[in-house]
Amino acid sequence: MASLCRRLSAAAPAGHFRFHRPAGICAVRYGYSVRRPMRLVAAGTTVGGGAWVTSDDVGGREEKVGPCSYAVEDRRVAEDGGSDAVVGSRNRVVEVAAAAVATVVLGVGNRVLYKLALVPLKHYPFFLAQLATFGYVIVYFAILYIRHHAGIVTDEMLDAPKAPFIVVGLLEALAAATGMAAGAILSGASIPILSQTFLVWQILLSIIFLGRRYKVNQLLGCFLVTIGVVVTVASGAGAGNLLKEGGMFWSLLMIVSFFLQAADTVLKEIIFLDSSRKLKGGCCMDLFVVNSYGSAFQALFVCLLLPFLSKLWGIPFSQLPNYLKDGAACFLNFGTLSSGCDGAPLLPLLFIIVNIGFNIALLHLLKISSAVVSCLASTFSVPISIYVFTMPLPYLGVASSLPTGFMAGAIILILGLLIYAWTPSNGSSSASFSTSST
Repeated sequence: MASLCRRLSAAAPAGHFRFHRPAGICAVRYGYSVRRPMRLVAAGTTVGGGAWVTSDDVGGREEKVGPCSYAVEDRRVAEDGGSDAVVGSRNRVVEVAAAAVATVVLGVGNRVLYKLALVPLKHYPFFLAQLATFGYVIVYFAILYIRHHAGIVTDEMLDAPKAPFIVVGLLEALAAATGMAAGAILSGASIPILSQTFLVWQILLSIIFLGRRYKVNQLLGCFLVTIGVVVTVASGAGAGNLLKEGGMFWSLLMIVSFFLQAADTVLKEIIFLDSSRKLKGGCCMDLFVVNSYGSAFQALFVCLLLPFLSKLWGIPFSQLPNYLKDGAACFLNFGTLSSGCDGAPLLPLLFIIVNIGFNIALLHLLKISSAVVSCLASTFSVPISIYVFTMPLPYLGVASSLPTGFMAGAIILILGLLIYAWTPSNGSSSASFSTSST
């Protein structure tokens, strides 16, 4: 580490030096000028090892740089002695912001198209769920094959231990099972309210397993986002009795489902961070490796849980083959069973395509930021989706009306996002999204 941590002597000639990126650190650049001491700040967190660097302008203390992290400050000094320009920080913010916007847009499309896809498949929602689960395996592995032959995915990535992906698949399958069981009993308006525990679980799990520490403004922002969604969804829906009507057991079971989903996303973040320590060159695991193997193991566990899942949907396991056959006929809009399946297969296919894009965008955002940031982006799509459903959409008939507290909830939610993203001026030495505990 001496080559990374040593200080340049004051007698060094004036100018601008650049170091090669050490192994184990992904996408971090170092700059030095005798006109301004070297300053390096890491965003994100670390799992296990990481490089130690010295920051001359903070009393010479050592700061840990996490693998697969991005520099939030990358200062370049012009040769003519001009003012510094912050380059890496802006690129970082722009990349995360663009990924967040894409996630929100695809999240809205995902919610709206799922509702539209169930119009022709209203009697076959379980078929649509299984078509998505097993169809994703084919799509993801096809993309993985192309990326592998293009040299984007390396053999080392494919040879990575499969145990974390098995756990990912198990968590996703159990989350689906518990969510289906509770969703069959709970009212539709109570589920978005309970889903706000997902953000709480993510914060707690990232603190425990990633050693992440959050600033007061970040915790306050997350709290306001949660309140905003609850106000938006629950206003005008008799929110006081929603959870009581479903029963405490089923409400708790739905909360467990969101806990499993939160554990799944935090585990994926750990996979990305841990891979940069183990892969040659310090590069991160390709997201399609995570998606492909995670979906494959999820499909495997779903197969094992099929008797239980089919019963939840009111389908005797002995009649499941005929149900899937009829669902396929309706999906293809072919044969005598296609009556009432208007809109198929276009609407279900559009949903599946957008859902794949949403999952990819969500995982990409998680990879370059954190699980909490990806959750906030996904949450922001909820009130937008509610507003979209007030428009005259095809196949849905009469448009719904806005909840009475929609505007108030949306304002609270946006305020929470702004507070979360705000970085105090005296906190410039820490990451803008999270800080790592050393």
